[in-house]
Amino acid sequence: MARIPGLSFSLKRAVGISGLKTKVARAVGIPTTKQGLERKIGGAILKGLTGKRRK
Repeated sequence: MARIPGLSFSLKRAVGISGLKTKVARAVGIPTTKQGLERKIGGAILKGLTGKRRK
């Protein structure tokens, strides 16, 4: 089966799981991605150590 460049399908997006995760993450304030969670925790640690938030 040949693939069409630039065209992909995601079952999670079609069902609505991705959108639901985004809405929950924004409402709660905790990211659901690994990178987002690491940034949030790292920022909290730096803020606790220095009393400032790093940009």
